[in-house]
Amino acid sequence: MPSANASSKRYLAALAEELDISDTRYEQAEKSYNSLGRWLNRPESTLKDYGPAVYVQGSFGLGTVIKPLNEDEDYDVDAVCELKYIGKTQLTQQHLKELLRVEMESYRRAQSMNKPLHEGRRCWTLNYADGAQFHMDVVPALPNGESVRRILQTNRYDARWAGTAIAITDNEHWDYRHITDDWPRSNPKGYLEWFKSRMAVVLNERKRALARSMNASVEKIPDYKVRTPLQHSIMILKRHRDMMFARDEINCCPISIIITTLAAHAYEGQEDVADALLSILSGMERHILRDGHNRAHIANPSDPMENFADKWAEHPEREQAFYTWLRQAQADYARVAAMEQGSSMADALSPHMGTALAKRAETRFRGGSSGLLRGATAATAATVASSTPSFGSVPRVPSKPQGFA
Repeated sequence: MPSANASSKRYLAALAEELDISDTRYEQAEKSYNSLGRWLNRPESTLKDYGPAVYVQGSFGLGTVIKPLNEDEDYDVDAVCELKYIGKTQLTQQHLKELLRVEMESYRRAQSMNKPLHEGRRCWTLNYADGAQFHMDVVPALPNGESVRRILQTNRYDARWAGTAIAITDNEHWDYRHITDDWPRSNPKGYLEWFKSRMAVVLNERKRALARSMNASVEKIPDYKVRTPLQHSIMILKRHRDMMFARDEINCCPISIIITTLAAHAYEGQEDVADALLSILSGMERHILRDGHNRAHIANPSDPMENFADKWAEHPEREQAFYTWLRQAQADYARVAAMEQGSSMADALSPHMGTALAKRAETRFRGGSSGLLRGATAATAATVASSTPSFGSVPRVPSKPQGFA
């Protein structure tokens, strides 16, 4: 792919910044899961003896959340509730999920949340008031690190991230109602650590720069206060995907975890968004492996036995859709890379990024605003987590969220 010129670099930086959500949204998310965690650890909690730990996963954890396509859409916060002091031999998936339901229901009532608790396949969902524009999906989990480490090492896979693996619930799993060692597994902490390792140099440089500008220590700067070119590139690609598949009637939209994983593999430490984006688009395909039957394999870096593309063999239209999207993104951004005028770049990207977003980026581009650091006031992680979440009161009608991992 061609290199970006100075103008297209500025425009793509502006485009990424227009996709950024506010620090307030990240703070609301952190306050939400910390508030639930405090509730689960209160003296009266039926779970406190099991050491409940609530932490974020998904795009809020990765720093790749994008503004919804529609102002009325919810932000989806994905969280885990891991019970540290109980194991798979002591209860069923169904029992674990019910234990969490009881406490989340009591939390909902204590917080005067009017909307009922909703059960998903793997999680419970707390729906905040309409003005919050927020809901939180909480997956019940148990520690599973030693078991996963043994499995990976026995099969000669990389087990460096296995220590934080968890066993999760799935009400469609064949052994959901039976005590068994065979639980669905996940490792959001391991994936996050792998993801951060792919951008560690740039992330740490930007946190140090922000700390200097605020006369604060680096340790006091939460990760969400800065954004790297890798994160911004993923955000741009997710919005491009959302627009291309806005009318996805056959459920073949490329999933965010595949886009995120391939982008992180292809990222080579570039220090601006345009160079990172073009390099990622050129390199993503090289990280899709093939088995002896030419089936695609995109390994989960935190659990290499999991194939993120395992559904492509059963649903070949999904693989075709991924390559159709990738070719379109490559063409769109190769074209923009050579342009000089903000209006031309906005026109070129409007069909697959949205006219309003492309035009806002043009306005930002003309104003010369494209900083590497997110504008933010100082806020330590302790301050962020210090209180029960509070939200605005403007009524909103939630709809299906888009753009989240």
